[in-house]
Amino acid sequence: MRRPYRIAVLASGRGSNLQAILDAIAQGSLDAVVAGVFSDKADAPALAKGRESGAVTASLSPRAFASRADYDESLFRLVDDVHPDLIVCAGYMRLVSEREVAARNGKMLNIHPSLLPAFKGLRTHQQALDAGVSWHGASVHFVSPELDGGPVIAQARVPVLPGDNADRLAQRVLEREHPLLLASLRLLAAGRIDLAGSQVRFDGRALHLPLQLDPDQRLVEQETTP
Repeated sequence: MRRPYRIAVLASGRGSNLQAILDAIAQGSLDAVVAGVFSDKADAPALAKGRESGAVTASLSPRAFASRADYDESLFRLVDDVHPDLIVCAGYMRLVSEREVAARNGKMLNIHPSLLPAFKGLRTHQQALDAGVSWHGASVHFVSPELDGGPVIAQARVPVLPGDNADRLAQRVLEREHPLLLASLRLLAAGRIDLAGSQVRFDGRALHLPLQLDPDQRLVEQETTP
C-alpha cells in the first residue's frame, strides 16, 4: 500500500492556501497529508491551522540567527524531520538560500499572485493595475533562489475589469489561486509533474508553456501563449 503523499507547508500569514489544502484532503479530493507547518512568525495563524489538523508545527525567528543561511539551515532541518515529498511555500515571505533550494531541487513549490514572469515581489495587484494589463492571475512554480523566478508549472488567468482596484482584483485572483494550487498538487502527488534540471515535465514530456486552469478547475496544456 502506497503511503500518503507528504506535504510540508511554509507560511508567514493567515494560511488561506494551507486551509484549502487541508479542506481538500478532508474532502478526499487530494490524496495527501500535511505532515508539518513551519513559519518565520510565531503568531502566524497558519500555525494554529496546522496544529488543529494534527500536523507538526514549528516557528523560528530569523532575528535569532546570525545570517539567512544559518536560519534556513535550522529551519529546513526541522522540515526534513517530517520527511516531506514536497515543500509548499504558501504565503511564505522570505527568500530561501541557494544551498537549501539546491538540496531540494524540484521538491519546493511556491504560489505567487501574478502571471509570472510579470509582477514579481509584493503588491502584485497594484502593479498589474498600474501597468494597464488586461489579464492578471496566479502562478504555481518550482522554487529557485531568485525571487519568484523558478520554472512555472501552471497558471490561472483573471481578467482585469473596468473600475477594478487592488482589493477587488486580489479577491478574484484568490478565488482562482486556491483551485490552481490544488490542481497542481494533485498532478505532483500522482507523479505527473516533475523537474528535470530547469525544465518542467508533464507526463514525462517537456512542458514549454505553463498548464492553464480551465473553468472546470482542471489543468490543461496550451498550444500558444494566451
